[in-house]
Amino acid sequence: TSNLKEALTDRDLVVFSVASPFVRSVAKEVSALIPDGQKIVNVAKGIEETTLSTLRDILVEEIPQADVSVLSGPSHAEEVAIAMPTTVVVGSASKATAIYIQEIFMNERFRVYISPDIIGIELGGSVKNVIALAAGACDGLGCGDNTKAALITRGIAEMIRYGKACGAKEITFSGLSGIGDLIVTCASKHSRNRHVGECLGKGQDIQTILSEMTMVAEGVPTVKAVYEQIQKLNISMPILEATYNIIYK
Repeated sequence: TSNLKEALTDRDLVVFSVASPFVRSVAKEVSALIPDGQKIVNVAKGIEETTLSTLRDILVEEIPQADVSVLSGPSHAEEVAIAMPTTVVVGSASKATAIYIQEIFMNERFRVYISPDIIGIELGGSVKNVIALAAGACDGLGCGDNTKAALITRGIAEMIRYGKACGAKEITFSGLSGIGDLIVTCASKHSRNRHVGECLGKGQDIQTILSEMTMVAEGVPTVKAVYEQIQKLNISMPILEATYNIIYK
């Protein structure tokens, strides 16, 4: 349905699947339709460019009456849709809510773990898109497997450094929303961010690349948001900084 009132009335669970640049505007639009205590699970990944807020932070701010969780991990929709085995993680402030969402989504092809580290899950799912831009650039430049393995490994180090500074648990980045999501996004033909990076590596202009896409590459606004934040936090993230310079400078 395209009718928001119909979509949001008398629902056990609302799945928020909105591209990151539009999460705030949609949240504002639906807030009055959301009842107190409504369980919402956000499945988009990204950081708001202007405020540096995570997507869950935005939903909590705009829909304060809701109980907001996140679902993330290495889960390209193209493969989930044809029932390829996939594993993800739910992050929630309440263990009971996490288990509730886990039981709704879990089946023999789709395994769901739970975690209380919401910020770690969100930051892993966001920053991996930036590393995937760099990995795609490696592909576009014709670099080999050694180069990409090095980039992924050092990318994890950058994600951990950034996540810990933002209050996340280091172990989260060794899990599905960290290294798991990073591997699939850096390697997959389905990855929008890897595709953008590959085009950059071949020498194409970023505005031309984005204008020819029908979907949103979340890593492009995310790299700007994180770059601005690490200047304030004085964190070294050379892969992210190089990616920012390629896109914005």
